[in-house]
Amino acid sequence: MRGHLVKRGKGSWSIVLDLPKDSTTGKRRQQWVSVKGTKKEAEKRLAEILTQVDSGGFVRPSKLTLGEFLRQWLRDYAATNVRPRTLEGYQGVIDRHLIPSLGAVLLVQLQPSHIQPYYSTALNSGGKDQKGGGLSARSVLHHHRILSEALSHAVKWGVLTRNVALAVDPPRPAKKEMHPMDSDAVRMFLSSAKGSMYFPLFHLATYTGLRRSEILGLRWKDVDLDMAVASVVQVLHRLKDGRFILQEPKTAKSRRQVSLGPAAVLALRNYRERRQAERIIAGRPLSQDDLMFCHLDGSPIRPDNVSRAFSRIARKTGISGVRFHDLRHTHATLMLKQGIHPKIVQERLGHATIAVTLDTYSHVLPGLQEQAALRFEQELAQARPADAVAGS
Repeated sequence: MRGHLVKRGKGSWSIVLDLPKDSTTGKRRQQWVSVKGTKKEAEKRLAEILTQVDSGGFVRPSKLTLGEFLRQWLRDYAATNVRPRTLEGYQGVIDRHLIPSLGAVLLVQLQPSHIQPYYSTALNSGGKDQKGGGLSARSVLHHHRILSEALSHAVKWGVLTRNVALAVDPPRPAKKEMHPMDSDAVRMFLSSAKGSMYFPLFHLATYTGLRRSEILGLRWKDVDLDMAVASVVQVLHRLKDGRFILQEPKTAKSRRQVSLGPAAVLALRNYRERRQAERIIAGRPLSQDDLMFCHLDGSPIRPDNVSRAFSRIARKTGISGVRFHDLRHTHATLMLKQGIHPKIVQERLGHATIAVTLDTYSHVLPGLQEQAALRFEQELAQARPADAVAGS
């Protein structure tokens, strides 16, 4: 393919590419690409385009905007390749933030100079057409990841030659603050929660570290009280339109078996007896396929109701600043402080790797190292001279 430059005005050029003749009409075809800058810069761009054409990497300019592409990406890719809740999250970020702020930019003209200021604006004021304060660094990082993933598909589909989001520096979020409870606080909370319909659920979360979605997805057949083990094979979520969905855990490590201690087994046995009696009175005897934690008619419990009930009881108990998810952190922190190997904690929590566990609970590790150093010295101090010589 050949091409040449046409001067359009001061600092404005057009690159004219000679395309193969139309196979039907035999007419000559051309592609025009506008370039701003000096003649030398235009010549450089012409050389780049011709190189891209030769390598098969040239993408013809299009009037498709970023907003139009993002909606197309949601429809053609995300709707069939990601989980319903993930799709909801993508749609919310794209509709409320990315399109209002960047949607009018032509996709092929999108540059890091468009994206970087958007991140700054989002951090300071929440973004275009947003009311209230700025977004958190974690939220803006989430926007970056969605935009980058969408643009990576634009490259894969031949709509773009590169993913410009990779040339932008997203904000670094601060580490999420967690508020694990100590043993006394746990006992106080569970004592206060005994009169709540959610007590068995809170008890199980404390003694296993299971996620809220994992507990609400448990069926009676997933828990073997004789073998003292719970199998996490599905999770429950509620979408914004009110629908409940049951699906497999997101990762292979999340699909796991968690051992139950005697206290957890006893609490679940007592709960099952009460539940069976209630269901018989209601004319709906328990089935092994029933969710463990649900309404009397078998319908799922709203996850946000569980969290609200937890916060209400925690405040009543005098424990402030904790969330339901902190029961999971409490379980892990107490186990690590008791000297349980981090690998076991990782398996119970369903983390993808032990590195995730160690990073999440790094605040516990300094104390553990001090204990380990002390135990090492105590062991050597107690060793007999003969033992020391024999071991050298």
